[in-house]
Amino acid sequence: MWIAGFGISDTGLIIDKSTFVSFVRIRRLVSRMFTSPESNIEQFDVYAGLHVADIGAGSGFYTLALARKVGELGRVYAVDVQRDLLERIRNQAKAARLENVEIILGDAEKRGGTKLSDASVERAILSNVLFQADDHDALVEEVKRILKPGGRLLLVDWTAGGVGGVGPKSGAVPRSDALKLFEKHGFSLEGEIGAGDYHYGLILRKK
Repeated sequence: MWIAGFGISDTGLIIDKSTFVSFVRIRRLVSRMFTSPESNIEQFDVYAGLHVADIGAGSGFYTLALARKVGELGRVYAVDVQRDLLERIRNQAKAARLENVEIILGDAEKRGGTKLSDASVERAILSNVLFQADDHDALVEEVKRILKPGGRLLLVDWTAGGVGGVGPKSGAVPRSDALKLFEKHGFSLEGEIGAGDYHYGLILRKK
């Protein structure tokens, strides 16, 4: 809303029009920089009753969205190496009355590091984890171990090298290399999702 050349943003602050336009442009850029968990999950085959592992759960955006998707009969395992982030997820799930979330302090780059049983989940998610991993092969093998035969993984990661100065300058794994890595470990490409301007999204199936 504009009043005598001033606008009211969604934060309730009154700012001049040029600042408001800049704010909108920046917000649009930021929204394009970061992939949307809700949108990505909608493009993934997740439904009520599934058991899903959110590996490298971080701030828990995927965990909470998944918990709502799988419902009371499903289960979401939030796995991360950072205890403080897991405690935050626990508190957020409690506040949202989501009782189907289990947090696990674990290292997915080690065999058995997720502390989940063999072939115990139908779905897994790795979002912005691959580019941070030191041992890609160990990570993929652990994902493979916990997935049931025919289970699916949603892999979301940064476009290699960043785009227009956005994203990690090193460590990012190109889409083609990521696909070769997973195929080497017995996965096949089932499809792709639109994960935003700066990420790729692969749906991979355990053979």
